[in-house]
Amino acid sequence: MINIPSVKVGIVAVSRDCFPESLSVNRRKALVEAYAQKYDAADIYECPVCIVESEIHMVQALEDVKKAGCDALVVYLGNFGPEISETLLAKHFDGPVMFVAAAEETGKDLVQGRGDAYCGMLNASYNLKLRNVRAYIPEYPVGTAEECADMIHEFLPIARALVGLSSLKIISFGPRPLNFLACNAPIKQLYNLGVEIEENSELDLFEAFNKHEGDPRIPDVVKDMEAELGEGNQKPQILTKLAQYELTLLDWVEEHKGYRKYVAIAGKCWPAFQTQFGFVPCYVNSRLTGRGIPVSCEVDIYGALSEFIGTCVSQDAVTLLDINNTVPADIYNEDIAGKFPYTQKDTFMGFHCGNTCSGKLTSCSMKYQMIMARSLPEEVTQGTLEGDIVPGDITFFRLQSTADCKLRAYVAQGEVLPVATRSFGAIGIFAIPEMGRFYRHVLVEKNYPHHGAVAFGHYGKALYEVFKYLGVEPEEIGFNQPKGMRYPTENPFA
Repeated sequence: MINIPSVKVGIVAVSRDCFPESLSVNRRKALVEAYAQKYDAADIYECPVCIVESEIHMVQALEDVKKAGCDALVVYLGNFGPEISETLLAKHFDGPVMFVAAAEETGKDLVQGRGDAYCGMLNASYNLKLRNVRAYIPEYPVGTAEECADMIHEFLPIARALVGLSSLKIISFGPRPLNFLACNAPIKQLYNLGVEIEENSELDLFEAFNKHEGDPRIPDVVKDMEAELGEGNQKPQILTKLAQYELTLLDWVEEHKGYRKYVAIAGKCWPAFQTQFGFVPCYVNSRLTGRGIPVSCEVDIYGALSEFIGTCVSQDAVTLLDINNTVPADIYNEDIAGKFPYTQKDTFMGFHCGNTCSGKLTSCSMKYQMIMARSLPEEVTQGTLEGDIVPGDITFFRLQSTADCKLRAYVAQGEVLPVATRSFGAIGIFAIPEMGRFYRHVLVEKNYPHHGAVAFGHYGKALYEVFKYLGVEPEEIGFNQPKGMRYPTENPFA
């Protein structure tokens, strides 16, 4: 995947000066060895300069991890730890920070060999709050070398997303289509998150597109499209224009990313787009998203933001879908009931016109956009990539700013069922436990738009931590609560 960061995590051990420094030194070495045995040693960097016991040591450690090119930091409490210096270490490090602590190894050495990091973690968390410093602390942050190595590995996708957001620019082409106020995008929270936004007119895009007519690179892009589509190349006459549009977007990204490293796009796709450009952009959107440059539909800026987060976390293609329609009773009774552990209300269809990349479809065909063609000539609605979405684990999620600039998010894990949809577009039958209640008391109650980002796998744990780190209040992170766990707005007598 392109357009996402690779992350190196610096490990800095700390020690309270009234504890033996050797505790932290030996435990840090054991942690690094444990990580290298289970995972890629290139992920981490062991800071050898010092064990941080003072503010001077803190500065030395910061300089060392910066010189080593570390993007993220693990503050490792090999013993109780110095709460001031270790908190300043997190405060002054320019990137995501994690705190973990060493468990005691053996009952045979609980005098000189006792580190009390279990206690030290409490002081660390208290001082982080005093200084308003954000840090990731695992669910149970104290462990053996092997357990802490696992915690660091779980930190990697969280760190990737946070590092990516710190250097992200979202490029939009708008305004939103009429009646799509649900995809509102107050930009204040983007700036609060450290994300840049460049808002353009679709007229700017149209001008750039026309300047790419006859671009000598177009034939090579067409050949690549033909190879990807194979037998699904049902609209070969439109590929030249689609290739021209793809090159337009890619060149725009390079010319407009400025000082940022990563880009996501919130694109326009109707109603005037088809009649002026002569096609719909769905297939191009799918291709760029599949390579790591998310392109959301209908100028959904927070949809593009969510897709980018999912791409960083999963290191895989994502998609953006409408939470679209119910599964009819006949399909449920024939293909789901008794075969899968879901009620009908646990299921729904996720759909979009054709923006899901070919690698996430069971098969694909280039077609026209049927909904748009109901009111427009069919020939200007060509360019969708259609097919059923591949079955397997998924995570449905979204980060959103409300109209009054409050951050909210939701995360729900489930799966795409291996059941034919019998419909059109890029579409799948989704099953999420307790979806009916989640739909009513999170999606509807919290006023979310109809677009949700989809990651192909179960990434709820990492996404939840990303949202927490970004400052979303825990009560504002919705999830599909299990039976017996009542939503605040759920009628207890229903």
